[in-house]
Formats: sequence, structure tokens, C-alpha cells
Amino acid sequence: MSSIRQHISVPFTYDVHFTEHLFSERNELLRKTIAPSSSRKPANVLPVVDKGLLTHHPGLPERIAAYAEAHEDVIWLVADPVEVPGGEAAKNDPAFVDHLHEVISETGLDRHSYVLVVGGGAVLDLAGYAAATAHRGIRLIRAPTTTLSQNDSGVGVKNGVNAFGTKNFLGTFAPPYAVLSDFAFLDTLSDRDWRSGIAEAIKVALIKDEAFFAFLTDHADALAPPRRDREAMEQLVYRCAQLHLDHIATSGDPFEMGMSRPLDFGHWSAHKLEQLTDYTLRHGEAVAIGIALDCTYSHLAGLLSHAEWGQILEVMEAMGFRLYVPEMDAHLSQPDHPRCLFQGLEAFREHLGGELTIMLLEAIGRGVEVHDVDRSRYRQAVYLLRERSDMPEYA
Repeated sequence: MSSIRQHISVPFTYDVHFTEHLFSERNELLRKTIAPSSSRKPANVLPVVDKGLLTHHPGLPERIAAYAEAHEDVIWLVADPVEVPGGEAAKNDPAFVDHLHEVISETGLDRHSYVLVVGGGAVLDLAGYAAATAHRGIRLIRAPTTTLSQNDSGVGVKNGVNAFGTKNFLGTFAPPYAVLSDFAFLDTLSDRDWRSGIAEAIKVALIKDEAFFAFLTDHADALAPPRRDREAMEQLVYRCAQLHLDHIATSGDPFEMGMSRPLDFGHWSAHKLEQLTDYTLRHGEAVAIGIALDCTYSHLAGLLSHAEWGQILEVMEAMGFRLYVPEMDAHLSQPDHPRCLFQGLEAFREHLGGELTIMLLEAIGRGVEVHDVDRSRYRQAVYLLRERSDMPEYA
């Protein structure tokens, strides 16, 4: 008998909105996002909240409940907000996924219900993974609250948690139902969390948009602590999110079926550094180091000019990023050591599969992919960054 080949084309559409005071009863964005349901009954909604938010927003669970009550014809909260730890801790303990699955089961959520997650990127990843794997997919509304989650992780199609010592070992590709970014949450971020999202903006500007990098250069002092200019940050978040969404939509590989992952420029070492530092480095801080390392390697390989290499490092330093940590060169001459930075290369290849593919830089705004790297040159790049670095520890 002949073979049967089935082709399935499934379009995905979701909106990314930007607002302020999302849970003010007068703000109808959340209501309008849920209202298009064909059912005449209010939608069942399970709120999940990043516990780290409650330090600066102690009344947030009550505000969410009050919003639902004010719009009870559209929204029905099936339980009090589920609070989970912020940061990478949310992704490291499988008990949190189990608990969310348990609550979803107990409250009777189905595929026409919603998980509403409010928090930083790690909590969005956790709740997104739980929602995507319950009933093969419950609608997910993300309300990202950090610069990094609003401009990068919160707008894409990936969800995941860490397992077996590997970042995002368990995960799904599941587009959100909608993304609702509330700029007001940015005002209460620590300087480290404010800065962390800037790293992802630098990343996407370097590989895709020279004009955006010029904007970052011109506004470095305004963006960096202590000035923290909100208007400049809003422009950064919007353009960075736009570039990420454009790539997902137009790259031809939104679910990463191939071997190329351009938006992970600087990430092969960043993921390993997060692990090596026991996640004391924020993701964005590790990405900044990874970008500096790959830019330095690109320069040493003759791809990137000395002037552009220097400009990139100067901009990142002006933003307040540290570009070297001791974990980078510990065991660097022992490539098989589990705590050697080079172990990140194989983990990066394995995570996607196929041939190793690393994004390097041949000019500001223009990336180039390579499949082989010279480890001795990477060692030289690490040593250059160590010699250059005199940044204080993060506060």
C-alpha cells in the first residue's frame, strides 16, 4: 500500500497589549480580552500570582478579586489567586507544576477556561507549562510584570520548567491566548530586574536592528539605574517585543523544528552561567555576559570590527552590566568537567537537536550563524573580559 502524507496548517493569532493599572476596575482590557467567548456564562478563570510581586503590591490578590467581581458577567474566579515563588525557583521544583495541575483539576477548568498568570518570566513559564499540559491546553493569558518578560519571554510561544539539571528541559510550544503588559509594574522593580530586560533588547538589536541599537546607545544613561526613565523603557519594551514577535511570525520556524535559534544569541553560555552560579545571576545578567562573550569571540575571529566590539561593550557597561564572573573560567581548561563553561555548548546543541548552531556577529544589526567554534579562541575571549572587568558586584 502507498503511504499517506497528511499536511496540517494551523494559524495562531494572539494580541500583545500594553496598558497601565490592568486591574483597575475602570480598565476594561482584561474584560474585553475574555468577553469574545461564545458562551453566555462568565468564563472560569484561575489566577496565578508571582509571590515576589506582593512585597511591593501586597493588595494585588484582592485587586484581582475585586476586578472579577466588578466584571462578574464576564469573569468568574474559580479560586483565590495561587501564589508561587518568583524567579528561577518557580521552575526548579516540580511540586509547583503538580500543585497547579491539582488546582486545575479540582476547580474543573476546561479548554474554554483561562489561566491568568501575573508575574515575571519564570512564573509565566511555569504557569504556561501547567496550562499547556492540562487537558492538552487551557487558554493562557499572560500579564508579564518585568522588563524581561514584557519585551521577550512573555510575548513568545514557549513555556517550560527546569529538570535534570537542564534549563527548560520540560516544556511546550503553546501560544498564549493574549498578553497584557502593565507598564506600572515596572516602577517597583529592583534595579537588577529593571536592568535585566535591557539585555534582551541589546541582543535583538545587535542581530536584527542597527537603528534600535543606536537608540539604546543614545538612551543608555536614561535607561540605566538610577535614572530609570520610564518613557525610554516603554519604547525599549515595545520595540523589543515587536522584533521578537516579527521573528516568530516570519522566520519560518516558530516552533524551532530546525537547528537555528537566532534569538538565543549569547544564550549558550548564559544558560550554563545561571546554573554555575546557582541562579544567583538573573537571566538577563547572564545573557549580557553571554552577549559580551560571543561579541568578543566574533571580534577575535575577524568577523566584528574592533570599533564595533568596543562600542557594544561600552554600551553594556554604561547600562551597569557586569561582563565577567569567576565561574566563566573555572575549569575552562577541563572541557569534560561538569562545571566547565564549555559544557553549555553541548547542552545548547542537545536542547534543539541536530548540528550545533551558534549565532555570532559580523556587524551591529547583522548576525551570522556558525556550526563550529574554536574553544581556544573562546578561552581568549573569556580572559579578555576578565582583564577588562572592574565592575562591582550587583547590589
